[in-house]
Amino acid sequence: MIKLSDMPNIGKELEKQLKKAGVETPGQLIELGSKEAFLRIRTIDSSACINRLYALEGAIRNIRWHYLSQDIKDELKAFYLSLNVK
Repeated sequence: MIKLSDMPNIGKELEKQLKKAGVETPGQLIELGSKEAFLRIRTIDSSACINRLYALEGAIRNIRWHYLSQDIKDELKAFYLSLNVK
């Protein structure tokens, strides 16, 4: 069975955060989506930054987050900024 930490960009710490936020499996993460998963993580870790959001999206797409298209990064950045984070 594949674990969250077997996905690209998901290390042991992010896996722990996802599980604490109620996301137990890669399938759950994919179904939930990066934005909702990020919002859940932010409730337990207010320091979660945009790179964590990129990492989640990359994991869902099965790529390193560095290879996300600029359009996807721009969309995620707009979402992140809409949260009024500093």
